This record gives sequence, C-alpha cells and structure tokens, in this order.
Amino acid sequence: MKSLLLGAMLLCHIPSFAVEAVQFHFQVLGTSKTSSMEKEMNEAAQAGFVFQSVMGGETAFGGKEVIVIMGRNPAAGSQKAYRLFAANKTSTLEKEMQAAAETGYEYKGQTIFESAFGGREVCVIMERDKAEQAKPSQYRLLATSKTSTMEKELADAGAEGYAVVGMTVAKTALGGSEVVCILRRAAI
Repeated sequence: MKSLLLGAMLLCHIPSFAVEAVQFHFQVLGTSKTSSMEKEMNEAAQAGFVFQSVMGGETAFGGKEVIVIMGRNPAAGSQKAYRLFAANKTSTLEKEMQAAAETGYEYKGQTIFESAFGGREVCVIMERDKAEQAKPSQYRLLATSKTSTMEKELADAGAEGYAVVGMTVAKTALGGSEVVCILRRAAI
C-alpha cells in the first residue's frame, strides 16, 4: 500500500507537457489537362503547398480527369516546383523525365490519365526543392506485358543500381496492357 501511495505522489509531481497538434491544410486539384494541372500545382506551391497524392479516373462532375492533393504544413518552409509529363510511349516519358532530372526534379508519383487527345497515358509528377542544389538522378522506364519478363528486366536494372520508385498497369501505344515500372538511381 505504501508503494502505491508513493507512486501516486511521484506521478503528481511529474510536469505535464502540452503537445501542440500539427495542422495541415489541403487543396484538391482536378483537371482534364496535364498542362492545367502543372500550372495549378505550381500556383499552390507558391502558396506553400506540396504534393501529397495523385490519382487519375472519372469523377462525378469533372469526367475523366487527374486529381492531385496538395498539403501545407505551416511549420514547413521550403518551396517546391512541379513538372507533369504524360505519354503513351515509355521512351518519350523516359526522355522527358531524364531531362527534368538533370535540372533537379525528382519523381513523386504516377497514375494513368485518360485525356481527350492522347488516350490512356502514364502521367508522372516530378518535384524540385527550390532551396536545394540539384543532385540529378538517372531514370529508366520498363514496360512489358509479362510479369516474368519484368522480373528479369528488374533484376538486370537492380544489378546496375536502379531501384523501383513507381509502377502502374497501363494500355500503351502498342495496344496491350503492360506493367510500367519507373526506376531511379543516383547519377554516376
């Protein structure tokens, strides 16, 4: 009984610390054009918002569009810039991503986007921290309809130092459903 009383008295003397809850603010962006989305994301970034998530699909009122969630933590201070790329040919997308990477942009997310002009395309979001010096990465895109082939190609790329950063299943320009993997490694 004495030890229980002593424990209760000690607990009364431990100071309590107030924990301030972190509050996030969000913007939900939706458009049917990738160029409009890139503009909207960069406008949100100027107001301190950063990329959180992306998904392409059909919404009740917007039709076929890409939806992006941007979030802002008032305590965070760095400002970001964004690039969006959409293509139905993996070679085109890889070239666009590599060009952006050479100026400091890094992969952040991808989805399948169905546009009025381009059909079903892989849409990739890349982000650059304006306050940091560019440290370019190298990107490789792999696309195949057979998982066994993808496993072999991933093993070969992994041996070269590439890591998987994203994956989608998409109908590509060649007409079939393919697994599209985006890989990254530090620039050599």
